[in-house]
Amino acid sequence: MNTDIAAIRKEYSLEKLEVSSVKTNPMEQFQDWFSKALSSQILEPTAMHLATVGDGGKPSGRIVLLKGIDSGFLFFTNYESRKGREIENNPFASLTFFWAELERQVRIEGKIEKISAEDSDAYFQSRPKGSQIGAIASVQSQVIESREVLEQKMQTLSTKYENELPPRPLHWGGYRLLPEVIEFWQGRQSRLHDRIRYSKELTNWKIERLSP
Repeated sequence: MNTDIAAIRKEYSLEKLEVSSVKTNPMEQFQDWFSKALSSQILEPTAMHLATVGDGGKPSGRIVLLKGIDSGFLFFTNYESRKGREIENNPFASLTFFWAELERQVRIEGKIEKISAEDSDAYFQSRPKGSQIGAIASVQSQVIESREVLEQKMQTLSTKYENELPPRPLHWGGYRLLPEVIEFWQGRQSRLHDRIRYSKELTNWKIERLSP
């Protein structure tokens, strides 16, 4: 490998972030940044890294997609998947958004709860039929013999539900991460990045600048 990885670096200079200019509520600040990410047409603006606590307290991470914002951040998955089991055992987790084109990152820490069955049903029925059938067919995170086994199961279910809508499987649904800490990061020159952290204090949010 000829590339000197240690020498790879990029200067950030698009924006700055000041405590005096951010909103008092971090959810409103996130909505502002998220709207900018959407309008900038960057690749996968809803992609977020979900980190959970695995076996023996070891970290476990993967990319999931944001599917809604209310009092927290919503995503959907198989409850019996690895992340589902980890959330069941320890409901505290973190999310990270990285919008490289905007030189921005958002880190979120908090507790995860399941959303209502009714809300999970509503989202499931809004999905493309192929995605619905895929959620039924996949025993997520489990070892399977081959891809052909999975594709055969998809075909069987597609035939079964050819003329009707498949029901949401009980092992599949939504989660909400309720934020306790949200940090906004804006890249700046010479690695003197701007970091603004919101910390939940009862019903209010404490806002602080962190050293990069």
